[in-house]
Amino acid sequence: MANQGAKKRKEENARHMEKLHRLIIACNVIYFVVRMIIFHSTFTWKHWVGLVLTSVAYAIPYQQLSAMAKPTYTDDGELIDGGFDMSTGGICGYLHDVIYITSFVQVMSILSEKFWYTYLVIPAFGAYQSFGFIKGFLPQGSEGDTEDEKTRKKREKMEKKASRGKFVKTRTR
Repeated sequence: MANQGAKKRKEENARHMEKLHRLIIACNVIYFVVRMIIFHSTFTWKHWVGLVLTSVAYAIPYQQLSAMAKPTYTDDGELIDGGFDMSTGGICGYLHDVIYITSFVQVMSILSEKFWYTYLVIPAFGAYQSFGFIKGFLPQGSEGDTEDEKTRKKREKMEKKASRGKFVKTRTR
């Protein structure tokens, strides 16, 4: 019964990675069949570039997720860890978002080439997240200039109270 959680996580990750793999293959097959075979007369070099771009946009996050989901074993083959939990947020969630946005862009670009602009969501979200991180390092300005009388008195009282020494009562027997 040892390592049941690790075994369960390993199986969940294997199912999840297989589901992502099927999604990527399905989107590529749909794009290839519809765009290259059915609409072959409108297929240009730009579509080849789009196919290569989406393939790279699939490959990099998928490889990262695959490495995260990979279980670890001891030297004698015993399962130690079932891999990273794929249902958590953070970088794992962002990698999933890139795969899902890529599949949307690839399939919808069959209808209109304007769907390629959807890829701008990824760097826009990255800039939004980075701004929140960088904002913490920027000076916020002086807050003491706008201190009113009540706040000033309360601060002075707290400083006075903090400057007094604390007395510890002890029992004498």
